[in-house]
Amino acid sequence: MSSDAGVRKAVIPAAGLGTRFLPATKATPKEMLPVVDKPAIQYVVEEAVAAGLEDVLFITGRSKRPLEDHFDRNLELEQVLAAKGDHERLATVNASSDLARIHYVRQGDPLGLGHAVLVAENHVGGEPFAVLLGDDLIDPRDPVLPAMVKVRERFGGSVVCLMRVPRETISLYGCVAVQPTDEDDVVQVTDLVEKPDPADAPSDYAVIGRYLLDPAVFEVLRSTPPGRGGEIQLTDALRVLATMPASDGGGVHGVVFHGRRYDTGDRLSYLQAVIMLAVERDDLGPDLRAWLTEFAAQL
Repeated sequence: MSSDAGVRKAVIPAAGLGTRFLPATKATPKEMLPVVDKPAIQYVVEEAVAAGLEDVLFITGRSKRPLEDHFDRNLELEQVLAAKGDHERLATVNASSDLARIHYVRQGDPLGLGHAVLVAENHVGGEPFAVLLGDDLIDPRDPVLPAMVKVRERFGGSVVCLMRVPRETISLYGCVAVQPTDEDDVVQVTDLVEKPDPADAPSDYAVIGRYLLDPAVFEVLRSTPPGRGGEIQLTDALRVLATMPASDGGGVHGVVFHGRRYDTGDRLSYLQAVIMLAVERDDLGPDLRAWLTEFAAQL
């Protein structure tokens, strides 16, 4: 059943093993890898909060305790910093624990993104909700969630974030077939395919890791069989939703994103993300840009 409620809750799947970053992720969750001086996952939570989504549910797995500790209080550290009069670092430490109302539930068996979303049902209830993937960092200067909320308010149903990518790379993403609407950079999604062969891809529109989902997705996911990779794919459930009437929570629209996005799920892209964010900082940027210029001249 469709819901007309506003979006208040965010779900962040964080149960993956991070195998592409081994051995660094053998004992450290990939979400906790630092991007400059904050773990990648904190950027994602800050994005949700900036969009008004202050109720955040992490879908976790085994060995994710450091993630929970990061967003919890650390009284001993706070006391040491307070005793030193280091109020700047104390404020930084407190910022992560005061960000949002954060909850945790374990996925158990890692059966795919669709399964992770299904685990959130009891917490989300009958409300629409956002899903933010931790590997996708959206630059805070280019927010996309507010635009997605407005599209849902107009059209109902679910909303995905889209980027145009080179067709030869479309096999790395979920891909959509679209029809235009009367709004710039807003399309109606008519079909979705998970990681298609470039020759078979219906477009060059890739789904990136931001979703606004109608609660009708839960009923669809319960009947979605394992798909690509033997996992329950959220893409397959969205494909069904795209064909359902709006009165039942169906319909899928896409917001085409043109802003800055950083992929921290790939080693090279992760390094690029660290550099790109660092060069924009007032405290690091000037010296880093000067060093990069000197270093590049030596290559």
